Amino acid sequence: MKKIGLISDTHGWLDDAVFKHFEQCDEIWHVGDFGNNELIEQLKAFKPLRGVYGNIDGHEIRAEYPEVLRFACEQVNVLMIHIGGYPNRYSQLARKHIEEYQPQLFISGHSHILKVMYDDKYKCLHMNPGAAGKHGWHKVRTLIRFIVDGSDMKQCEVIELGKR
Repeated sequence: MKKIGLISDTHGWLDDAVFKHFEQCDEIWHVGDFGNNELIEQLKAFKPLRGVYGNIDGHEIRAEYPEVLRFACEQVNVLMIHIGGYPNRYSQLARKHIEEYQPQLFISGHSHILKVMYDDKYKCLHMNPGAAGKHGWHKVRTLIRFIVDGSDMKQCEVIELGKR
């Protein structure tokens, strides 16, 4: 069993509340637009960190994090892409990887719109944690916390950090 803290679109700003909300998590997954290396180092010093780069991330971040990340967590195949879309509106890149890899969990960011929805066509859960940073058009900063237990994904919690 792994407890996951899911975050995206920090754009170089990290709320101290993230550490409280992710205290019991085993790993943090960041879905791109980190914003700077200092933020990455803070997260890495706190918990094991997986992530993908986003469209605002520079060369240093892109050298450390891929555009597409495919991995297994417990018995769940996970696919992460910053600009990936969502069910019935996937990007071309996401659709290609979904069809090849057949993940049980597809995670994207970029839109600053929190979504948790199931894709019947691909038999895949989609998550977008919204945006945790202050930059962007979103009104409330959000995170997701959930558990992967074997092949089950459960206890999904949406966490609001407050107004942007």
